[in-house]
Amino acid sequence: MSQTIKLALLDDYQKVAMRLGDWDRLKKRGIEITVFHEPFASVDDAAQKLAPFQILGLLRERTAFPRALIEKLPSLKFMVLTGARAASLDDKAATERGIPISTTPGGGSNAPTAELCWALLMMCARDLAKGERLMRSGGWHDGIRQMNVLEGKRLGVIGLGKLGSRVAGYAKAFGMDVVAWSQNLTAEKAAAGGAKLVSKDELLATSDFMSIHLVLSDRTRGLIGAADFAKMKKTATFINTSRGPIVDEAALIAALKNGTIAHAGLDVYDKEPVPAGHPLTKLDNITLVPHLGYVVEESYRFFYDGTIKDIEAWLDGKPINVLNPEALNKKPA
Repeated sequence: MSQTIKLALLDDYQKVAMRLGDWDRLKKRGIEITVFHEPFASVDDAAQKLAPFQILGLLRERTAFPRALIEKLPSLKFMVLTGARAASLDDKAATERGIPISTTPGGGSNAPTAELCWALLMMCARDLAKGERLMRSGGWHDGIRQMNVLEGKRLGVIGLGKLGSRVAGYAKAFGMDVVAWSQNLTAEKAAAGGAKLVSKDELLATSDFMSIHLVLSDRTRGLIGAADFAKMKKTATFINTSRGPIVDEAALIAALKNGTIAHAGLDVYDKEPVPAGHPLTKLDNITLVPHLGYVVEESYRFFYDGTIKDIEAWLDGKPINVLNPEALNKKPA
């Protein structure tokens, strides 16, 4: 490939990409690298700015890549997705154009997300976000709701895979009773993951804290809605560090406004970044953090090292970790 190949690294919100990857390996091979630090305003905005690039490095699902965008990128030849999957990426559209997508499997460890989940749960239990705001505004205890100790309380884990099991282990260390439910969970698997299998209704009705650990799919989209919140304790705290659309956002907002549940802690949202003035930001009984589950130096280094290796393999004509191998047999459109 004699012409200069242009690589765009997307959504480097914290401006750390160039520091956390050995990009000189690609520069020595003639790759010209451009980093985008801000989200794109629209599909058309992304299409205009990304039109010159042959390679795109996607950071998780931060920028969605629907068919409408992929079809507007005439120079695109190869994509790298950090992580193993992204519901926001239309890999079928890429395949039809003969554009292979390589992934960087996993994130090295699920500890960052599990630890973030537990930190968020503890913030909610002790109303720490409000306490911190009060201190900065000259307040003290005024306005902090009744706080809860975790010991002896019940945690309901919705989805008891590797991540959910790790969170269940944290709960056990804090002296909590742990129950779990998901569509295919068995009693044996629940016990191995540190929890007792219960029905979805029992989990909702008896848990003091609930945490979701499921992959977003057609089966899980909208899994928790108004009827589910109505079954929960009025004192319950609801945590979601998985994916926003698993929960009916409007139903969650209504449940918090109406006192159907006491508190929520969120790291994930229907639309990210969350638009200014969003109804969630107006609620006093919710703790919000900006999708930080995987945002740690260790994960970034893992992702960017994988990105570089994927690009090197593609340059050598031997692409690896290909999500859509069918694209390899098509001539790029």
